[in-house]
Amino acid sequence: MELKEKLNIEETPPEELKLILAEMPLADILEEWDTFNNEEALRLMVNLPLEDKVDLLNSLSNTEQEKLIESLSQQSINQILSEMDPDDLADFIQSVSPEVRREAWNSLSEEAKKETLFLLRFDEDDAAGLMTPRYLAVRAGITVAQTLHFVRRGAQEVETVYYIYILDEFQRLQGVVSLRELLVADDKTVVNDIMETNYISVHEETDQEEVAKTLETYDLIALPVVDSRNQLLGIVTFDDIIDVIREEHTEDTYKMGAMTGNVDRYLDSSIWGLVKKRVPWLIVLLLLGTFSTNVVDHYSGLITTAAFLFIFMPVITQTGGNSGSQASTLMIRGLATGEIHSRDAGKILLKEIAVGILMGLITGTVIIARSVFLPPGIAVAESMTIGIALAFVVLFSTLVGTLAPLLINRLGFDPTVMSAPLMATVIDVAGLTIYFEIAKMLMN
Repeated sequence: MELKEKLNIEETPPEELKLILAEMPLADILEEWDTFNNEEALRLMVNLPLEDKVDLLNSLSNTEQEKLIESLSQQSINQILSEMDPDDLADFIQSVSPEVRREAWNSLSEEAKKETLFLLRFDEDDAAGLMTPRYLAVRAGITVAQTLHFVRRGAQEVETVYYIYILDEFQRLQGVVSLRELLVADDKTVVNDIMETNYISVHEETDQEEVAKTLETYDLIALPVVDSRNQLLGIVTFDDIIDVIREEHTEDTYKMGAMTGNVDRYLDSSIWGLVKKRVPWLIVLLLLGTFSTNVVDHYSGLITTAAFLFIFMPVITQTGGNSGSQASTLMIRGLATGEIHSRDAGKILLKEIAVGILMGLITGTVIIARSVFLPPGIAVAESMTIGIALAFVVLFSTLVGTLAPLLINRLGFDPTVMSAPLMATVIDVAGLTIYFEIAKMLMN
């Protein structure tokens, strides 16, 4: 609200507002964007510098994008869309409603339409769906001086000038040279002599998550995208990958919270949309959870004769669920970052067995001491039963939390489906069974 009061949009003359906005970081405006009403938002958009208008539109939700486009003049729409990078423009065209899409499409130049149609051929979650077709490329036979002259002329038209790609007459990628290497090389040197032929590239159908990992692993600013004939189609830049990482992280967070559906902003989601996102897994977990009642019913005779077992049931299920969730979170994170792989299952299993035993002994000792010395206070023999049973439950839960994500990943599925709620529900059922069986054996 401080920014809104500072700008005083309704009272400030347009020329003065333009000067203020030109000096203001766009991030400050985006942070308080929700506080502006429709009329204020439109005035802000109209008076922003053109580059900031493009960045602002790209940062807004689909709903807010459509509101602004429908309110702007045709001339403003033409200016903004003509300034957009091709990959951002393709994303915009795909995401808006048919009415807005039609209006936006008609305002595009023939060149922009051609680039957009080219990008729309590809799946938006693949490397080719992320790339921009604007890049700097030269033939191998020209000199460094000629290449630098070409770079100066084309720098304004591309997203990044750090890498220059060397192509043959069939548009096949032959090598890569950085701008730094060009600047330190002699002007008469032929590009072919300094280009890097051992370059890193991705195929057009490579999944966006794999593209992000590749860019991170090799510490690159941009990554070339090639087809089956090694023809260069475009490049994926690091700023696009930041968006991918954010999207993938949000999707994984949803799955680990037992939610489904699209990654939308919370305030843009309807009540029914939020219900649809949450209720499917909630029903699944509810039905799975009812098996716990069957377990309790099966051991009702044992509980009747040893009421203390019933008192400590919540402790057993909670601790087992927590230990399983801890293990699965470590595995899912390791798989996502590439730190561990399914082929490491043997080493991981041995390590987690040791971890599970130690955690079981520690938690078992703690619950024995607590149950003896603190209310409700039970006999030492009964406390030992609880402690030993808990140790086995923790060991079992740790192993399930470790192996389940690895197995699911090995089968080619997303390991985040072994979410914390699902893991806790499965372990509740199995943990109670282990708890009662061990208690029955120890109590004869």
